[in-house]
Amino acid sequence: MPTEDLPETFHVTTDDQLRAVSNLTRHRIMAVLRFEPATITQIAERLGLAKGSSSYHVRLLERAGLVKVVRTRKVRGVTERYYAMAARSIELPDPGVGQPDVLMRHAVADLEASPVEGERHVGMAHLRLTEEQFTQLGARLETLVEEYRELSDPSLPDASLVFALFHPASRQQTEEGTK
Repeated sequence: MPTEDLPETFHVTTDDQLRAVSNLTRHRIMAVLRFEPATITQIAERLGLAKGSSSYHVRLLERAGLVKVVRTRKVRGVTERYYAMAARSIELPDPGVGQPDVLMRHAVADLEASPVEGERHVGMAHLRLTEEQFTQLGARLETLVEEYRELSDPSLPDASLVFALFHPASRQQTEEGTK
């Protein structure tokens, strides 16, 4: 199933869906399925998982509606299922105060696991912006991501981009949160 045929966004709204995406292994399985369908065996091989473990995690993602079977074929009397993402992107609810941001934790884990000999661009900037500038920057980042998403070619190596534009808690808010 080409990604053009997928709905644009899957909104995570239930606790089961949030639990499904909160697991790092399932996050990595969804990354495998981001651009092209794959079987349980192919997913297991790409991630270095046991086939049974891969199957377990894919079933949980399927039950949550995040992945689906898009094609089947018979191979030596066994039906092989090809899984794909249910949408081009997944939108998570904003974490509540004091809750971990699952997306950022997975991104950091993926960054830490990425090859250090390859080219990487990692940085952090502290800015002072008006609310209008803040909104404009957020919109420009989203536009840039969409521009490059449209250029994505499944035959090329994966590249991950994560950004977070937010107002950090003030010292007073941080101190109040620890009381």
